[in-house]
Amino acid sequence: MDCFDRLADRVASADSLLCVGLDPDPDRLPAAVADHDLPRWAFNRRIIDATAEHAAAFKPNAAFYEDPDGWRALEETLAYAEGTGVPVILDAKRADIGNTARQYAKLLDRVDAITANPYMGEDSLQPFLSHESAATFVLCRTSNPGGADLQSLELEDGGQVYERVADLASEWDDGNVGLVVGATAPDELEEVRERVPELPFLVPGVGAQGGDVEAAVEHGVAASGPYEGVGLVNSTRGIIFSWEDAHVPEDEFAKAAGSAAATLKRRLNEYR
Repeated sequence: MDCFDRLADRVASADSLLCVGLDPDPDRLPAAVADHDLPRWAFNRRIIDATAEHAAAFKPNAAFYEDPDGWRALEETLAYAEGTGVPVILDAKRADIGNTARQYAKLLDRVDAITANPYMGEDSLQPFLSHESAATFVLCRTSNPGGADLQSLELEDGGQVYERVADLASEWDDGNVGLVVGATAPDELEEVRERVPELPFLVPGVGAQGGDVEAAVEHGVAASGPYEGVGLVNSTRGIIFSWEDAHVPEDEFAKAAGSAAATLKRRLNEYR
């Protein structure tokens, strides 16, 4: 079973499009996990326990684990998440050439999918794309304000860079390619969906970034093809640090995360 088959099964069984980001910023971890020898792992475990029933996927961002203790915490997190049956996407945004790309692609032996940067072209992505059972979500139109600096540049044929990325991703697809398209750019999200109706999207930007929830659902899921109805809408800070905005005691951070995940899941399902 390939990644998108597993994801389709999970979307159906959990009745959810929600992807829960696992970015345990050490500066924001509650005191309840501070004394653990791996605080980030202790935090993630409780977040996973609280949100798994609502999650179609988990998405740890590699940037929060790139130190010795962090890699240990990520290893524990991946193993624990695997036990829940919830697919895991590693948000690593990797890509390079030759042997470097092949080394990066080994990460796909541990996760269901990865995010990758297409800036260096197809050869830099090929080691990822060659994994038949894992998926690659290619950055297309990202959710950050500066995404338009390069992604919206006009090409000689009149199109824009992000449109060309979408077209290339469709050409590269062998049942294992998706796109990252942000909910903070709903018009572009709709346009990309029209160009590539069959590709599943990973849609960041909902929650703390204020993205368009309705557009994220309407255009984030594949509109046709074998994975029709499959897509993911990610929220990270709005879930895992929801205890801060909810003004609940620190030791109830996991309960707050579970409540936030359930609420967003219901909100997303209103537009399905």
